[in-house]
Amino acid sequence: MQRQGSDGGSAAIRVRVAGGVLLVAHLALVAWITLRPLDVPWVRPANLHPFAGIRADLALGWPEAARRIGEGLALLAPLGVLLPMAGGRLFVSPLASLLRTIAAGTLISLGIELLQTGVPGQVVDIDAVLLNTTGVALVHLLVVPAARFRLRRRAASRSRDALPREEPAQGRTPTIPRVGMAP
Repeated sequence: MQRQGSDGGSAAIRVRVAGGVLLVAHLALVAWITLRPLDVPWVRPANLHPFAGIRADLALGWPEAARRIGEGLALLAPLGVLLPMAGGRLFVSPLASLLRTIAAGTLISLGIELLQTGVPGQVVDIDAVLLNTTGVALVHLLVVPAARFRLRRRAASRSRDALPREEPAQGRTPTIPRVGMAP
């Protein structure tokens, strides 16, 4: 059970609000990057075969492949931290948190790809969904469990420090003599 004191409650609210604001800002940036029309002379065909785009990137050589694959991994990677931060749960199953974050990241990436079908110059790429989801999962696995562990340990030490100290015993509690029944 979590304490809802002056520190616990307001700190949790501040984290949730900060997570929500950063999440909205990041999604706005992603929308601007991925959904703006591009003025290009030709457009690649849509990639609906998993890993075909990654193989094509690897065929371009390691520096270019690393850049393209890195962009795909990094685009939605901050969601791996921002989604749990906006949720604000400190005591949650690590597996449930990971699955919830991966599902949300996948749905957001799929939504972006579906919206790109109506944007000139942008094409659908199933590998982008795979790379975005992998980036979300990697960042979540690398950051969230360790951060939650540190926050739980800090919350436990604060709650131990906040407990009132027991006063020393001052003797027996005085008793009131019994009064008989009235006639």
